[in-house]
Amino acid sequence: MLKWLRRHLQRFRKRRSTHRGSQTIPDSIWLRTLSDYPFLAADPANDPQALRAMVANFLRDKEFSGAHGLQMNDSMAVAIAAQACLPVLHLGLHWYDDFKGIVVHPGAMLARREVVDDAGVVHHYNEALTGEAMQHGPVTLSWADVAASGESAQAGYNVVIHEFVHKLDMRSGSADGCPPLPTRLVWESWRVTMQASYVRFQDKVTMAERFGAEPPWLDAYAATAPAEFFAVTAEAYFVNRGRFGQEFPELLPLFAQFFNASTAP
Repeated sequence: MLKWLRRHLQRFRKRRSTHRGSQTIPDSIWLRTLSDYPFLAADPANDPQALRAMVANFLRDKEFSGAHGLQMNDSMAVAIAAQACLPVLHLGLHWYDDFKGIVVHPGAMLARREVVDDAGVVHHYNEALTGEAMQHGPVTLSWADVAASGESAQAGYNVVIHEFVHKLDMRSGSADGCPPLPTRLVWESWRVTMQASYVRFQDKVTMAERFGAEPPWLDAYAATAPAEFFAVTAEAYFVNRGRFGQEFPELLPLFAQFFNASTAP
């Protein structure tokens, strides 16, 4: 277990406190995290102290492990937790209650894949991944990509937010680009708006790839499935709100309504 977390958990248990978040993250680690990842404090609607308390609770609940010899430390865990908590700051940590483990690799990882073509032939291949979220299972991340999140925010890229938004999406079943929503009317509005935006993005990718048009701002990977479009656009929403609003004005109020909700269905 991480050093500061072990120490604070011991104090927490001795005091038998019922107030979650009563033990906070050390100032030195928290201030360095905000400095390394400025987007964490960029939204005036977010209370930095509420985020800090949620991160502490997140760290109490989740289990971190390094893969391939990677040694996790307090700063690394707080950096991941802070970015993971950003999408649920107003929704609540219970949106992440279906898993415990977070596995961190030094860099991209290879996943063995299998596909069957139209002729029924099975093909095996390796896919390089910077992260992966398993339904009711762990989240896997590339530390190299996490560490670079402050710089990659300009491009709207954030592997932690991407994978944890997949976790939100999966709460309604398999990831389909639509998280659980409170009413049928909200669900229909989400579907219509997201589908239209997704199709427009696919058209931009097609024009760029086939006809040499200017490529879209976000990664073309977002055009592969509605679930990926949701995750990729949500990354951009949280790490580069200004550019996101320019590129996806139709999604700005939709995401604000969902992610800033004080209660969840």
